[in-house]
Amino acid sequence: MQPSIFNPWAWRDPSALAGGYTQTTPSVTPPEDQDGGHDGPDAPGPGTPVDLAGYQVQASDGRIGTIDEASNEADAGYLVVDTGPWIFGRKVLLPAGTVERVDHQERVVHVDRTKDQIKDAPPFDADPADPEYRERIGSYYADGHLPPPGAVPRVM
Repeated sequence: MQPSIFNPWAWRDPSALAGGYTQTTPSVTPPEDQDGGHDGPDAPGPGTPVDLAGYQVQASDGRIGTIDEASNEADAGYLVVDTGPWIFGRKVLLPAGTVERVDHQERVVHVDRTKDQIKDAPPFDADPADPEYRERIGSYYADGHLPPPGAVPRVM
C-alpha cells in the first residue's frame, strides 16, 4: 500500500472557490421562501469565482475567526484568519489543504483541525510566500493530517 501524500497548499476541492449550492445539478436550484425572498445573503452561482474574505472559519470543535485574505494559487493556496479575541487578536495562516468544505450560503469555511491545533501552529508571518515559513507551516499541518476512514491513498 502506498502512503497518502498530503499537499497542504492544494485545495482539496477547487470548486470550493467557485460558488455553488449544496446540490448543484442543473435541475436543482435553491429553495425559495413562499414570498420569494430570504433572510441571508445570496450564494454565488456555480462556477462564479468567490472571494472568501469575510467568511467565518469553523474548526472541528468551534469557531476560530474570520478570513482576512485568501489565495487560490495552484498548489499555493492559503487562508489568513483573524482570530479576534480567541487567541489575543493573533492572525493564523491555514493552508488550503486544511479546508474540509465551504458553505457559501452561510459564508462559513470548515477546516479539519481543532482549535488547539490551530492555536499551536507556527506564528503568522506577514510574508506567506517566504519559502522557509511555508515549509514550517506545511510540515506542521502535514504532520497532523489524518486521511478520512476508508480513503484511498494517493501519490502526488
